[in-house]
Amino acid sequence: MTHRCFGLAMAAFLLLGASASADDAQSCRTIRLSDPGWTDISSTNAIASVILEGLGYAPEVQTLSVLVGYQSLKNKDIDVFLGNWMPAQQSFIDDLNAAKAAEVLTKNLTGAKFTLAVPNYVAEMGVKDFKDLDAHADAFGKEIYGIEPGAPANENIQKMIDADDFGLGDWSLVESSETGMLAQVARAERAKEAIVFLAWAPHPMNTKFDITYLSGGDAYFGPNFGGAEVFTLARTGWSEQCPNAAQFFRNLVFTIEMENEMMGKILDDGQAPNDAAREFLKEHAEALDPWLKDVTTLDGQPGLAAVKASLGL
Repeated sequence: MTHRCFGLAMAAFLLLGASASADDAQSCRTIRLSDPGWTDISSTNAIASVILEGLGYAPEVQTLSVLVGYQSLKNKDIDVFLGNWMPAQQSFIDDLNAAKAAEVLTKNLTGAKFTLAVPNYVAEMGVKDFKDLDAHADAFGKEIYGIEPGAPANENIQKMIDADDFGLGDWSLVESSETGMLAQVARAERAKEAIVFLAWAPHPMNTKFDITYLSGGDAYFGPNFGGAEVFTLARTGWSEQCPNAAQFFRNLVFTIEMENEMMGKILDDGQAPNDAAREFLKEHAEALDPWLKDVTTLDGQPGLAAVKASLGL
């Protein structure tokens, strides 16, 4: 999908969402969500799940790689995905659009970013841009740390290596996971060793570590340090089948600060995602009002009152 088509699709579905929602059939009770194993999506999935449970739905979160998650959306095995990072995932959108397999429900986050970064002490060595990396190749061991195999960001790094851009043709991509990568960053920081890795916001890594985002990667990650927007997708036809649940997902919009706080509860405090979500919602009950506007329970009762009751508010 081109950016223009993507924007038109989003506008069309936002317009559709402006109409009054209707009660959902019992067949809508189970809502299948995809989680690529990223803490930001685990956080937003958990908030959605806790609220949906309060509304009488039965959310099911399936941990799937990005590639498998999109294929499952295309195959109608997943109903909703809260983690469509754009423009990094443009190729997946192109594929879904060609198959007419997905609807855009809303833009759920603005102000995100996603590109390579180094600790500040490495930036002070003179590494502030992609073009600075190879001059310090020995310090880095010619390695760039990424996340899970199949992630679009990893593929971008590999393309950069394969093209020998910035002189990185003899470097290697180290694929791991979000948790594994950040553990490596923590080890490097303690030893004051050089490391370059994928970094993004929202994420508590931005407060846990002193990091510098590298400039110069626009061709691979986009301008403004990989500036991104995150969209909520649904499989084609789901919003018409389940208009009340779809209205909730259209309302469900986050801020960087919200997601940073939620992710901190999971990563730093060690809370299970749904426990973190319940605590977050009790601390920020005001967020429920816009999220539950024009939303009812599965059986047609006022949604806001039901969710507050389920949280003991």
